[in-house]
Amino acid sequence: MSTDNKETKSTNKSNKILIGIIIALAVVIIGLVVVIFAGGNKDKKKEGNTTIETNDATGLDAEKEDSTASDAKKEDEDDTEAEGEAEPDCYVTVALGDNWGSEGSISGKLEFKIVNNSDKEIKNWSIQVPVADSTKIESSWNGNFSISGGVMTITPVDHNLSVAAGSEMSNVGLIVNVTSQSELQSISDNAKLYVDGVEYVSVSNTANNDEKDEATSEESTTEAKDEEEQENTTAPAEPPAKPETGTPFDNHGKLSVKGTDLVDKNGNKYQLKGVSTHGIAWFPDYVNKDAIQTFRDDWDANLFRIAMYTDEYGGYCNGGDKEYLKGLVDKGVNAATELGMYVIIDWHILHDLTPQKYKEDAKVFFEDMSSKYKDYDNVIYEICNEPNGGTQWSDVKSYAEEIIPIIRANDPDAIIIVGTPNWSQDVDIAAKDPITGYDNIMYAIHFYASTHTDNIRNKATTALESGLPIFISEFSICDASGNGAIDYNQADIWFDLIEKYNLSYAAWNVSNKDETSSLIKSSCTKLSGWTESELSETGVYIRNKIKGID
Repeated sequence: MSTDNKETKSTNKSNKILIGIIIALAVVIIGLVVVIFAGGNKDKKKEGNTTIETNDATGLDAEKEDSTASDAKKEDEDDTEAEGEAEPDCYVTVALGDNWGSEGSISGKLEFKIVNNSDKEIKNWSIQVPVADSTKIESSWNGNFSISGGVMTITPVDHNLSVAAGSEMSNVGLIVNVTSQSELQSISDNAKLYVDGVEYVSVSNTANNDEKDEATSEESTTEAKDEEEQENTTAPAEPPAKPETGTPFDNHGKLSVKGTDLVDKNGNKYQLKGVSTHGIAWFPDYVNKDAIQTFRDDWDANLFRIAMYTDEYGGYCNGGDKEYLKGLVDKGVNAATELGMYVIIDWHILHDLTPQKYKEDAKVFFEDMSSKYKDYDNVIYEICNEPNGGTQWSDVKSYAEEIIPIIRANDPDAIIIVGTPNWSQDVDIAAKDPITGYDNIMYAIHFYASTHTDNIRNKATTALESGLPIFISEFSICDASGNGAIDYNQADIWFDLIEKYNLSYAAWNVSNKDETSSLIKSSCTKLSGWTESELSETGVYIRNKIKGID
């Protein structure tokens, strides 16, 4: 063998050894890679259609981790959904007010309020609500109202172009004519708020996501709410103070009914003359002692009527704060009592149509009131303001025959006023079938002089001549909407009837609402001590009539 062959064989052997070493190193490296990825990561094995991941490093099933993540995601989604169900930060509400009319044509008040709970001012707002093609706008205030294509649109006027952050904008309303009560309710239920022509979608206020800050915010909100509730709750009535010497009650004492007349403690004919609040849920500030004293001292009034709506949104039976509203009644009754005036507690049914709707609430309410005021000889109970919408006298009478015994069990002699059908106008029908078995029962008749003329006066005369004692627990000198022009001639004729039959009365209404029947000018923000120049035309007329000034 030559030296060259030996060298070649030696070289080949070395190459084989080198290749072997390289291959071995490659295997080691590959093995290490496999170990690293197998140990530090996750092997995946498929069972059916489910991929199960096993964490070799911890021995925990990664499917559990996925499940935890899924649950967390679901919780986030649930939180988001819950947030979506919370009260929006800006919205519009609609309050149904008085309504009147006959079958096939009903006029009603609607008042809109924009609530802005956000941290930004709302500009260029509008309200839209679907309406029937037959809907007509009779009058409106504090907004531009139009109907087109089955949609009523409300836009702002100069003084309410924007709604500041954290505030409300109200007293935007209209008198609308529709064909049914359900159409009025539909308008109330379907109003939507638009900003810059786009339906408003709530956005969360700027907030710190830190849990501590959120907890602090919730705590502050709770404290603020507690303080607000505390402020809005008037303490229960205390025993009345003795009326001042020379006041109406001090001179005339407990009243009773004799024939068609009210008589005082001496048996002499007596006439109650005064005013009625608007709904205390919306105009609570006028229920104050100074206001009532202004009516006593400056107007010579001896009567104050407290109107507590029942079914309108925010009323006693429809979303209202019952304890707060009863607190306002307490406040008014006690102030009137201390001032030696007579006071009517009015269960102001209107939108509810029939007193039967909230009869059970009425039972509880009048049990509470008559128990509380059983020793107050100046308190009068009006148990159903204006039955309407086809409610029959038989419905009202059966209701009254359940409420009257509740009051009588606590207060055997108090004057009780019972409403009559057709917005308390059909006293002639009640006269044909009066409530029997009780003394000191009177029947309500209401009029608005520009609308109700000889036809309603004839009903009153018929009832009185048949021996039915009636009480004018609400009236004004404009049209039945509470707005429109004053008819002084018809008002004077009504007062002739009032004086002829010694009828007692309460004028509608104590507020500065921008409508004719309000006794105070809309530009006046005073809550008492009004001068004549601060009274509306209606206010001046009523004040003069109470004072006996022609």
